[in-house]
Amino acid sequence: MRIVIVDDDVFVSGALKTILETDEEITVAGVGADGNDAVVLYKKEKPDVLLMDIRMKEKSGLEAAKEILSFDESARILLLTTFSDDEYIVKALKYGVKGYLLKQDYNSILPALKAVHLGQSVFGTEITARLPELLREKRGFDFRDKGLSEKEHEVVRLVAEGLSNKEIAAEMFLSEGTVRNYISDILEKLELRDRTQLAVYYLTGR
Repeated sequence: MRIVIVDDDVFVSGALKTILETDEEITVAGVGADGNDAVVLYKKEKPDVLLMDIRMKEKSGLEAAKEILSFDESARILLLTTFSDDEYIVKALKYGVKGYLLKQDYNSILPALKAVHLGQSVFGTEITARLPELLREKRGFDFRDKGLSEKEHEVVRLVAEGLSNKEIAAEMFLSEGTVRNYISDILEKLELRDRTQLAVYYLTGR
């Protein structure tokens, strides 16, 4: 797995490079210091995953992510930041980044990179805990365009609010098995992999 690291703190990027290269499956193909470097390195190295800070001087990680995803929708970008800001989270989701972790979650970085490489969406524990609150702001999710029934749409809403299958079953007076079947069908219809991606879809429409 080839990784590009972009962070304006050379000590952080150096530490990340050292940590990641202890894993035999990972090669750090390049290191940059701002969003402009990220765009250049992404085009040059075509990494499997771009690991990038958000707040940087010349161009932010969010701006770079938006630009990269505009010419490569399949780009796998994992944002790593010290800032757990609602606006950053929402923008990151809307742009289509694959993950958003806080730097203090160092133990999560390596498994997160591997998950993103496999096409999964990954958000740190603190970020995931805040998704339900952000999702309550969502309006106008048009389930009909995606071939979902009203009941399936209700399941999506409850998943997005963080309810377990058991809690959804109790809320909708269904069996847990029926809820699991609903979720499986919904994921197939929306071409999504897991519950996290489903919650992200409900928030961003993508």
